[in-house]
Amino acid sequence: MTETVPVDSGADVDAQSRESQLRAAIDVCDPAPLLMSLVHVTGDTGLLDEFGSRLTIGEPGNHYRTGTRPTAPPGQYPAEVVADIRTRAHELLTVEMIDRLGVPDSETFLRMATIATSERVDDEFVPILLEQAGFVLGERRVPVTVTPPSDFSVIVIGAGIVGINAAIKLQDAGFTYRVFEARHEIGGTWSRNTYPGAAVDTPSHYYSYSFELNPGWSKYYPSGAEYQQYLKGVVDTYGIAENISFRTRVLSARWLDDRHVWEVTTESPDGSREVHRANAVVTALGMLNSPNIPDVEGLDSFGGTVVHTADWDEGLDLTGKRVVVLGTGCTSVQVVADIVDRVKTLDVVVRSPHWIVPEKAVVNDVPEEEKWALAHIPRYHEWFRLRSYWFASDNLYTLPRIDPEWAQTHFSASPANEMVLNTARNYLQDSFPDRPDLIEKLTPDFRPYGKRIVKDPGFFKALTRDHVTLHRASFERVTPDGVITTEGRFVPADVVILATGFALEFTTSIEITGRDGRTLADRWKGGDDPRAYLGIQVSGFPNLFVTAGPNSAPNHGAGHNILSEEHVHYIIECLQYLLEKGHDAMDVRQDALDDYNRKVDEALDKTVWVHPGAEINGYYRNSQGRAVVPCPWRLVDYWTMLREPNPDVLEFIDPVVPG
Repeated sequence: MTETVPVDSGADVDAQSRESQLRAAIDVCDPAPLLMSLVHVTGDTGLLDEFGSRLTIGEPGNHYRTGTRPTAPPGQYPAEVVADIRTRAHELLTVEMIDRLGVPDSETFLRMATIATSERVDDEFVPILLEQAGFVLGERRVPVTVTPPSDFSVIVIGAGIVGINAAIKLQDAGFTYRVFEARHEIGGTWSRNTYPGAAVDTPSHYYSYSFELNPGWSKYYPSGAEYQQYLKGVVDTYGIAENISFRTRVLSARWLDDRHVWEVTTESPDGSREVHRANAVVTALGMLNSPNIPDVEGLDSFGGTVVHTADWDEGLDLTGKRVVVLGTGCTSVQVVADIVDRVKTLDVVVRSPHWIVPEKAVVNDVPEEEKWALAHIPRYHEWFRLRSYWFASDNLYTLPRIDPEWAQTHFSASPANEMVLNTARNYLQDSFPDRPDLIEKLTPDFRPYGKRIVKDPGFFKALTRDHVTLHRASFERVTPDGVITTEGRFVPADVVILATGFALEFTTSIEITGRDGRTLADRWKGGDDPRAYLGIQVSGFPNLFVTAGPNSAPNHGAGHNILSEEHVHYIIECLQYLLEKGHDAMDVRQDALDDYNRKVDEALDKTVWVHPGAEINGYYRNSQGRAVVPCPWRLVDYWTMLREPNPDVLEFIDPVVPG
């Protein structure tokens, strides 16, 4: 018989409720971060001895221990080990738990990280993991002995993920700043992209600021709307909105050599213009911010609705409509999967398909019990985030890199690249066992990673529906009542959706004029050949910091969030260096910029981004075939490069001496 325990007070009810929540959370927690939490709560590192050798992921050929074979199915832990960890957690954890271990010393942390990931973790990764997992804040490297004077100001252009971070860190460091945002709200990409199914394809619990973790994500991969809400919450938390000028477009920025400042001209919605001066300018525009509208004959003659995914009409009702979607990248697959049940017919026009891989978690909700664990169990969130980062970062570094000997006799670039190829091919074949026509149309002619790998949110399933047709073609022309494809087929339509992405722009939409009177657009050949030192600084443009600049994107893994933190950290260090040394400005030397880019090109020459095995069109490369988007370095290498400025490659501008 179950004994009924009388409840005497509201406090008792609350305690029982929290105890019940803890028990339920333990039963759904990921066992690896749960074990790490046990170590933190008890302070007993002996738990690592007890469970470390048993907590192994079933993934033959990728296990860091030698002489052992995984005892679990691929991607899973042994069931008995998971049960034992949960049992121990039930014994040791209480609702009054606190973190007794704190931030582990490097040796202990390295051991814990190795066990938590079931992979080899070397010493060089300790600093970046501590920061990116959220254990510690980014460490200031330049000694801070000078407080930024009130008349030293910084202008930030853009209030997306980088601009928000720049505002927060400038504020923390004591700098006077102003953010100019052309739109009516913050968010950048996630303000613009409100199309059906818009979502982030990087795990929620990693795709966020390391200094502002969010335990409340509803899905393992957030929708665009939820991510926008996260960014708005960050802006509110740090109180930076009052320093953002919305609906204010930056028209130009000119370096005044006689005053050592930037003169920035802005335009308000009413057309009025204002001139501002600042000691430094940070561009936070991203590299993909202008919708790519294809040049198709007759597009303007279409009698229905034409809409680009980057400029979505919130009032557009697709119910019962004949819809044509052009494109098959990340955006297209999200749109198709989302609208397939609402439309009358759906024609998907695919010129060059991407490699698509399965990812069940893309559509999975985060259980309430796990949200509770992330919010309440000490350090569970940090270890959960560490694993999310680890498995989406430098362990993927080899995938786009070419093994010359292997590539001579294989379609894939290397044995590691072959694994991705096999995964994508198998998923394609398993998804369409009775549709060889779809398999043929959806098979790319380039190696994996030549274009971005797409995680399937339900796209393949949508293509099997009776009212859905896939065309391996493009638009030949558009008529008032439909589309004629390059196959010569007429497709009647009520709505045409252009899921054609963005045109690549590295800040060249703004007229930025440097020391020699040349504009940045001229230096970069109209934006077709952008080159920068560390992807941030350009010779001849003192105190101009281009975030998300050329060859800075972490294309092999992680996400835009780490790029944001790396670049903003570097900028703060540079500005503090100027104050500490009494300089007005810094400018990278041209020879240093050239040398850096020579090394970039040499490293990229060993990747599929330059040698995909077939000529492809995509935003990674410019008109000459040079890869201008991807960063060639490991994340840990690039992060290390950006810890502080190197005075040996810089030229400094000192204050003008009167008289």
